[in-house]
Amino acid sequence: MSKNPIGIFDSGIGGLTIAHAIKIKLPNESLIYFGDTKHLPYGEKSEQAIKDYSLKIADFLKNNNCKAIIIACNSASSAAYYHIKKNINSIPIYNVIDPIVSFISKKYFNKKIGVIGTKATIQSGVYKRKLSEKETTLEIASLETPLLAPMIEEGFFNQEISSTIIKNYLNDKKLDKIDALVLACTHYPLIQNEIKSFYNKIDVIDASEIVAEHIKKELSKLKLLNQANNPKFNFIISNFTESFSKSANIFFKENISLEEKDIWKSN
Repeated sequence: MSKNPIGIFDSGIGGLTIAHAIKIKLPNESLIYFGDTKHLPYGEKSEQAIKDYSLKIADFLKNNNCKAIIIACNSASSAAYYHIKKNINSIPIYNVIDPIVSFISKKYFNKKIGVIGTKATIQSGVYKRKLSEKETTLEIASLETPLLAPMIEEGFFNQEISSTIIKNYLNDKKLDKIDALVLACTHYPLIQNEIKSFYNKIDVIDASEIVAEHIKKELSKLKLLNQANNPKFNFIISNFTESFSKSANIFFKENISLEEKDIWKSN
């Protein structure tokens, strides 16, 4: 099984930031990436809809012989992680929230931590709940930023329009005097520099490298790391558009080919 691919999925192409970090951290691993561009953004969907979409994709990845699945989406991680684990117990399932929670709980004490993400992620309260279980001295300030993910998906970043929207969100009083900011959406690394330029001397926490390091440790424990150096990469989306194709190359930091596959039509 160690030569089998790692499955990664997201509501769109934001999870390619995680996929790229995995590729760098685990250069021998093959990847199958699924972006559910037909149903994005998950952050605006009901919890049940997210569960249904996520389980369908996880089943698809399992049936394509993936040895592990990474939910590279905060909305799906908060709404569907336990649902997937309950229904798929033959391979390990990972989310992008627990590694960040562990990282923050070990590094920060008596601090105010800001969290920005989609409506689904923020309304779930998952970061505040999980962090309070680990470190009761932290103050968590959560803010919904629903325009950011679709803005980034459409290629609007590092522009005047994106800077205006970002500044408008970050000026919210909820985020006053924070010591660190969690980017609780896998799209947000693409606007990380714009976010950093807004603040002076606070930590902006990007999930991608933290998650990739966590996956490396976990797969090593399970003896699932691939020792052969012949990785293959498949990038699948449920609805193809030219804008997604262009943005995907930016997210993954390499030119990639996207295959369209509507897994809801195929059955």
